[in-house]
Parts: sequence; structure tokens; C-alpha cells
Amino acid sequence: MATRCQHENSNEIGVFAALTNAYCLTGVSFSENFFSVFESELSEHIPVIHATIGGCRFVGRTTVGNRRGILVPNTATDQELHHLRNSLPDAVVVQRVEERLSALGNIVACNDHVALVHPDIDRETEDVISDVLGVEVFRQTVAGQALVGSYSKFTNQGGMVHPRTTVEDIEELSSLLQVPLVAGTVNRGSDVLGGGMVVNDWSAFAGMDTTSTEISVIESIFKLSSGKQGKSGFGQSSIVTDMRSSLIDQLS
Repeated sequence: MATRCQHENSNEIGVFAALTNAYCLTGVSFSENFFSVFESELSEHIPVIHATIGGCRFVGRTTVGNRRGILVPNTATDQELHHLRNSLPDAVVVQRVEERLSALGNIVACNDHVALVHPDIDRETEDVISDVLGVEVFRQTVAGQALVGSYSKFTNQGGMVHPRTTVEDIEELSSLLQVPLVAGTVNRGSDVLGGGMVVNDWSAFAGMDTTSTEISVIESIFKLSSGKQGKSGFGQSSIVTDMRSSLIDQLS
């Protein structure tokens, strides 16, 4: 199920939230509306936690994690690390990273098995990502963009990449990640997928501007509606396929 929401006036919800299969972080905001959207959808399954990193609200772009752990930049204070360790499940490792490129959410994209990283990332950071998150690490670009965390989003079920990614690159990335991929957008044509949405294996949240076609593509590729298909499952999937192909035709 994909849900639309907004952080105050911004549709870039991937900037202010981080979501995995084990926990959800949301940036502190003046209103509780943003937090409550995540809490109502997720709190039965995983903890939803208020957090800041270096005193800032953009937890989605400064952290990266999966069900095994979470990495935070060296700007995170000891108090913030203590809060995360106390709030997150015991099985989740919280690790601070000494990395020059400190917006970890922009330079790393990962699921529970594989991580794509910025080509210029430090060797030590690559080792930390591999050890803490328990993933295979690949230095990659997406559609010529080094910020793989901004321009791709994938889970253990499927993934989405920058709309200008070539078919050859999509096939190469798909075989690397071992999940199906599709080129797409969020927030009415935005190619910054990491900033526009957060997603895990059973739920997704996208900015308020996201169109119904984009929502359909998101639910289809991340396999979010499979539990609800019932009698109309076949008809729904064929409609989604048509919508997705028309969306890609428009963008190419």
C-alpha cells in the first residue's frame, strides 16, 4: 500500500524520513501530522522514532540503513547516537561513519542484501557498510549520476531508478541487485526518487504531488498490492503495466 504525505510544506519526504523493514525514523517537525502518518501505518509492526542528526531534521538524507543496522555521519552527536541506540530494536547496530561525503542517504542505496555506493566513497566506509549492514557493496552510477541514493530506490522486492537510465543499465543493475527494476518518477515527474519517497517490503510513502500513475507503478514494482489482489488482481496488474509503459514512453 502506498500513502501520500507531506512534511510541513515539502513533498520531499525522503529527506525527512528513513524507512527499513526494522524501524522508521522521522525528522522532528513543528506539527505531529508527518509523524502520525507513519505511526498509523507502521507502529503495529516496527518502531517509529523522532530523531535529529547533527541537530538537523533531514534524517533521510544523512543516514542509511537496513534491518541489520543504521549508519550516521560524523556530524551526529553522542546524545543523538544514545537516543537511537535506546529507541531502535536491540538487533539493529548503530554506527557513526567518518566519511567526507557526509550525506550518506544520497551516496548509498541499499536493501537487506546489496548496496550501491558513490564511486568516490572511502575504502574504509565501504568496509563499514559491508560489516554493519551485512551487504555486498558495489560502486555504481545511475543514469550517469554518482548520487545513487538520490536517483534510485530499491527493496528486497523490487526497485526504481532515474527515468533516463538506459535499458542496458537497468538490466545490469537488476542482475547485480537480483530484483526487478523499472525507470520511473515521483512527485509529478521528479527524478529524485530517494528524496521523493521512502519504501520497505510492505509499505511506501510518497510526496503529496505524486500522481495516481506513479503510485500504481510504485505499488506494482515494489509488490505492495499483492496481498490485496483477490479477484481483480489480473485486471489490476494489466492496467498497471499499460500505465507504466505509457509513463516510460512519455519520459523517453
